[in-house]
Parts: sequence; structure tokens; C-alpha cells
Amino acid sequence: MNKKDIKIVFMGTPEFSCVVLRAVVNEGYNVSLVVTQPDKPVGRKHVITPPDLKVCAEELGIEVYQPNSMRTDEAFDAVSEQAPDLIITAAYGKILPERILNIPRLGNINVHASLLPKYRGASPVQSCLLNGDEITGVTIMNMDVGMDTGAMLSHEELKITPNIHYDELMSELAEVGAKLLVETLPSYIDGNIVPVPQNDDEAVNCFPITPDMGEFNWDFSAQKIHNIVRALSTWPGAYVLNDGNKLKVYDTEVVEVFDESTLPFEVKNGMILKAHKSDLIIKCDNSYINLKELQVPGGKRLKSSDCAHNFKVGTFI
Repeated sequence: MNKKDIKIVFMGTPEFSCVVLRAVVNEGYNVSLVVTQPDKPVGRKHVITPPDLKVCAEELGIEVYQPNSMRTDEAFDAVSEQAPDLIITAAYGKILPERILNIPRLGNINVHASLLPKYRGASPVQSCLLNGDEITGVTIMNMDVGMDTGAMLSHEELKITPNIHYDELMSELAEVGAKLLVETLPSYIDGNIVPVPQNDDEAVNCFPITPDMGEFNWDFSAQKIHNIVRALSTWPGAYVLNDGNKLKVYDTEVVEVFDESTLPFEVKNGMILKAHKSDLIIKCDNSYINLKELQVPGGKRLKSSDCAHNFKVGTFI
């Protein structure tokens, strides 16, 4: 197999897909076209911003195509004109229609950031954090017309450390996925891998993240709050409402032991139990959490070491 003779159309959107694309290109494969989502307005000023993969592809000198939909005749023509041997997707964010899937002679491969059939869908990384999983991973799979339902080619596990956040975990998964893909491709192209169908009875679906999912309250356990912060503090944001105002929380730590008996007041959920140096410890449901980084309404984003002294023990946050 001459890798330069394998013509690939690559599809993706965020930084995760950039890591995978670079690995494919560095391995010597011929990526003739990158398909990614359109530029979108970002931030309060709605600055039109290209997706990460577009920037990466242009740096690599690869042609970029940005359709609003892959279901149009234009999209079909754009891909079929490439006459690709293979389509590879990595966090593209759209399901490909059957006629697109039928174009490449070697089929279609997806780099999916979970251990399928667990976490099929739009938010596998956030979901594993929200659920407090200790293990995740990457699955290299064939694509079909379903949502991450295709047969599996290979997989690799990754341990989730207790305090890792979404961005860092995505970076780790991207490296795992890129390495696993380039290890899998030669055997797949040579026909030496037998795809393994997923067990639908074990499937777990996950759904798009919505802005309201970042809200928590102090009647939640510390671990549940910690999981929400790890999963959603990047977007849409993790927060608790205080008199209708959002207290945004960016980093937390579960406090395993705290002696309430030393305090001269009745402890209730949402009460500040310690506010000193880097400790801003709050009572939750049968547990305690340390707010390591936060932003009060109208204030700046601060580490607890810079603002804990502004809070009063025995009051509600």
C-alpha cells in the first residue's frame, strides 16, 4: 500500500479534528479536501470566526469546503468530484446521508470520542464527565446512516482523572484518537480488519448540550456539582443562582472531610464554612465542595486564593 495513493476527504470542526487531521497528513496520506462547518459569529461582538479545522487545513495547504448541509446536490458533487478512496470524520457534527457514504470505495471511518456503544451522539465527552465515569476512550468505526451506530474497527481506553475538565480531556482523547487511527488505517485499507457490530442492547445515547444544563444548586451532592463544573464550565457555563443572579463556577474540588462541629452555627446547604487563602468551602447535600475559581455577578473571574477573603463564614453564597 502506497499511502500517497490513498485519496481522503476529511471532515471535522473543532480542535479535536485538527489533531486527527495532522496525524493523517503527517503519516503521508493524500488528503485532497477538508469539509467543515461554515464560519460562525462568536462572542458578544459576534465576530465571524472560522472553525478550527478550516484554519488547520489552510495551514496545511488543503482545499476547504464549508456547506450548510451535506444533503444538497452541491455537497454531493463537491465530494464525488474528489473521487476519494476514503472519507474520515472526526467531530464533524453532522450525519452524512447515504449517497455521500456510498461515494468512497474503501468506505467511511469515524473517530468517535467514547467507547461505543456507550455515548452515541453529540456530547460523549461531556456525558462521561457528567456521569462521573472513571474510564472513557476512543472508538474507530465505520459510518452508516445512523447516529454512531456503525461497526467498530478498533478502540482504546483512557483513564479519567478525578479533577480533569472537558477541554483537557478532549485534548487527551484527540491524541489517543489520532494515534489509534493511523495505527488502524493500514490494516483496514488492506482488508485485514473484520468490523465488529455494536450491541444495540448496550447502547447509551447522549444529546446536545443546552444552556440550562450548567445550572446547579447547593442541594446537589459535591460530586454532582464537581461533575457539572468539569463538564460544562467551558460551555455553556456552570453556575448557581443567587437572588436571580448567576454565580459562575469554573473550577472545584470535592472536600472529602470537614468537621462541622468546630463551627458556632447550624450548618445548612449553601453556607460558607471556610474562606481562607485558597479555600472557599461550601456545604452541599451531605458533602462539601471547594470553589477554586469563580465569578460573582458583575465581577471578574478569579481564583479562590485571590477572593476567598471577601466572603464571610456562616453566610450563604
